[in-house]
Amino acid sequence: MDNSTILAISLFFHLLSTVVWIGGLLILTVLVWPETRRALENTPTLYTLLTRLRQRFAPLSGLSLALLIVTGLTQMSLDPHYEGILQINNTWSMVLLLKHVVIGGMALAGLAMQYAVAPALERASLLVERGKGDPREWARLRQREIWLTRLNLLLGVLVLAFSAWLGAL
Repeated sequence: MDNSTILAISLFFHLLSTVVWIGGLLILTVLVWPETRRALENTPTLYTLLTRLRQRFAPLSGLSLALLIVTGLTQMSLDPHYEGILQINNTWSMVLLLKHVVIGGMALAGLAMQYAVAPALERASLLVERGKGDPREWARLRQREIWLTRLNLLLGVLVLAFSAWLGAL
């Protein structure tokens, strides 16, 4: 396979993964969560639904992240501006470094969500559903989840901006 075919396949999967990850964050943050909360208020169904949405989105976002890393590395290595690891000798390299720093921030926010907030929120949801938990604790954890998701979305938009800038160079 020649480089242009590899690049085209890589770009396709990179864009598809971006749509799933950033698009999913946008849809959840702007549409699903606010309307679900309005419709179900503080019923046990709300807790169950939000837990199920979180469980459905986590594997998709994880797969998207893995694909973004592999396809991004492929595209970077095929780009004529790329001069090597930590060789920051041009605008393209500087923008790419900034993009990678923001991606690192997204990864950290995602790890905090997946390994700290989500498990605690799921435990709190189960307890509240069974009438044994503290709804205020659930609300506090839920706010942390919302904050991390919004942060991830904002960082994702920055990644898109850096990607556009790289494409223009």
